[in-house]
Amino acid sequence: MTDLATIRGSLEQCYAAVESLTSRLTSEQWQAQSLCPDWDVRGVVTHLGMMERVMTGWLPVSAEEPAPLDRIGPYHEEVAALDDKEFATRIADIFAARRADLSGLQEQDLDRPSWTPIGPKNYGGFLEMRIFDFWVHERDITTPLGWPSDDGGPRAEIALGQIESSIGYIVGKRVGLPDGSSIVFHLTGPVVRELAVVVDGRARRVDHVDRPDVELTTDTLTFVQLAAGRIDPQAQIDAGKVSWTGDPGLGDLAARNLRFTI
Repeated sequence: MTDLATIRGSLEQCYAAVESLTSRLTSEQWQAQSLCPDWDVRGVVTHLGMMERVMTGWLPVSAEEPAPLDRIGPYHEEVAALDDKEFATRIADIFAARRADLSGLQEQDLDRPSWTPIGPKNYGGFLEMRIFDFWVHERDITTPLGWPSDDGGPRAEIALGQIESSIGYIVGKRVGLPDGSSIVFHLTGPVVRELAVVVDGRARRVDHVDRPDVELTTDTLTFVQLAAGRIDPQAQIDAGKVSWTGDPGLGDLAARNLRFTI
């Protein structure tokens, strides 16, 4: 698991990145469609603020006791009544409270059994999920606006780690690579990775495959956004952002079916 200093620093960078975005958005951009089909830009920021508001001042005591989800309704009512400038200020206030929470954390707090929206983990795992959520949602805003984003560093490594931990499921269930086959994903950066998966009854990640049936190459941002179901695979193939060698059918299958969440 990631150490506390890296988790704390990564979350603080997540907050700063969203605050920077909200300080630059025009009224039209607040209403622009994000990469999330159901949300405009303000909807994405509302979602990010919601979970941080839920987690403010809370530390898990067991995996069975959820975070104070009763805060969600009042939060949505409150922010819906705010204009864009007031809303941005409210989000900054929530993030400031979360920074204070993070400053008081101890390394052992990361080991606390914790409820999460997808089932029991420890608190460190929950915080890594929050970093993944922020990383993807920040790009849900910047990509359609054509704004640059910093796609490397610890935040990106943690976000990619959420997909790495599910790569067997993605290859076995979403891609549906047949039994007896193998694939290697070459991620060219900013976070460089080689993810090898073999299917022998079930799909599982391995350290290395000598002669994989297919090798797929793409960059980190494209890989994560495809896995998150944010972008059209065909457009990335046409743009040359996703390519493969080896079995052409398996490569095409993998390129089009990486999505495992949205």
